[in-house]
Amino acid sequence: MPRRARIQPGGYVFHVLNRGNGRMTLFEKPADYTAFEAVMAEASDKAAIRLLAYCLMPNHWHLVLWPQSSGDLGRYMQRLTTMHVRRWHEHRHSAGLGHLYQGPYKSFPIETDRHLLAVCRYVERNALRAELVERAENWRWGSMWRRDHSDVLEGVPPLTDWPVPRPRQWRRLVNLPQTAEELERIHESIRRGRPFGGETWQRRTAHALDLESTFRPRGRPKK
Repeated sequence: MPRRARIQPGGYVFHVLNRGNGRMTLFEKPADYTAFEAVMAEASDKAAIRLLAYCLMPNHWHLVLWPQSSGDLGRYMQRLTTMHVRRWHEHRHSAGLGHLYQGPYKSFPIETDRHLLAVCRYVERNALRAELVERAENWRWGSMWRRDHSDVLEGVPPLTDWPVPRPRQWRRLVNLPQTAEELERIHESIRRGRPFGGETWQRRTAHALDLESTFRPRGRPKK
């Protein structure tokens, strides 16, 4: 079992996701992916953010971010999405012709133990799960590929050490399917913004971050 790292107030790790409006394609060609990575690097200059893992897909993206203090996540994401939307429309001469994203980004905090490993594994095998590649590390636009090619890339945000040790057989683990139960728990956290971790940690974190509503039943209460 990985040793849990100490997370200071405001220093939770988050999974962050957004999709193109109506599942429209965000990245049509390699240059589009490269441009987004450049924006990721630029945005990190304005907020103390650490990038643990990521995967850019044709119509959406996943980031695993570790802010250093409260407020850094919001500042980073505002700059990232604002810059990306502006440059995307400028490149296509389409300013004012509709929304790029389906809405505000979604995020949820992650407990820094096996739950963080599960989310990073989910993110890094995204292209494999979508059958875009035969092995996760072959997807050019993600942290799995980046770790093998860090010496040939410039103008992209650096990957930082994780707050828990990455297993030695990480590549093999990422290429193995996750259980249906684990996937459903992650998907529920994505849908509701619910903290992802052990039950006690979930409740404590929900209280600290004002996320108690993510545990309440949806819909109108029964009479």
